[in-house]
Amino acid sequence: MNKYKAVICDLDGTLLNSEHTISAYTKKVIEKIKSLGIKFFIATGRHHKDALAFKNILGLDSFLITSNGAKIHDENNREIFSSNIPKEMVRKIIDLPIDKEIHRGIYKDEFWFLEEHIDGLDVFHKESGFSSIVKPFEELKDEEVTKFIFICMNSSKINQLEKILSLKFKDSLNITLSFENCLEIVQKGVSKGLAIEEILKKENISPTDALAFGDGLNDLDMLQTVGKGFLMGNSHKKLIQSLPNHEVIDTNNNDGVAKHLEKIFL
Repeated sequence: MNKYKAVICDLDGTLLNSEHTISAYTKKVIEKIKSLGIKFFIATGRHHKDALAFKNILGLDSFLITSNGAKIHDENNREIFSSNIPKEMVRKIIDLPIDKEIHRGIYKDEFWFLEEHIDGLDVFHKESGFSSIVKPFEELKDEEVTKFIFICMNSSKINQLEKILSLKFKDSLNITLSFENCLEIVQKGVSKGLAIEEILKKENISPTDALAFGDGLNDLDMLQTVGKGFLMGNSHKKLIQSLPNHEVIDTNNNDGVAKHLEKIFL
């Protein structure tokens, strides 16, 4: 008999294909998993309102982890945990001079702010319909925010920015490369792994009785927290190098998660 009682899954690059949608096959497999009494949780870097659309598409009645663990909502979409970056740190990050090719985004409360519209970004959110608002970041310098996002198609510039930010703020912030071209910042002590520990405790499920699937460096501690963590075939190279003993499964475009869940549970 299978001992696993919970499945935790990232969205982009994991459950979602490169069209940023969930295939009919994957939906069907998750439906079957749920019917066995297995809890299925989403843990993503996306904004809560964005991720909620996917939770609804899958018909999940479970906790939702978003903004890399900075927000947790319960089954009824009530916020039960929130950790923001304090005002003084927000001011320092906004004031930091950065390369003009790097775009910045901010998650705050129910909103996603950009300094200017970024071409090609809307395709990530066509399924959820969640959209950004253009706003000067000067107006946010005296506010707490949930998350900063830095995006640049030149990955070497993002790597350079990661080094600079880590040197300056590593004791105060959690700085992670979620994709080759995307850097994310949340408050220190915030992570998917810690959020998972929290929700599993509430569900009376031991982390050793949970499985997780991920592809980015923001999934690292999540994959280490559970009894068994699986890496997508399309995972960030650094993630695969960091977890040499973790099994690599099929890619997100080949329904890797659904195929593996079928193998384990069905």
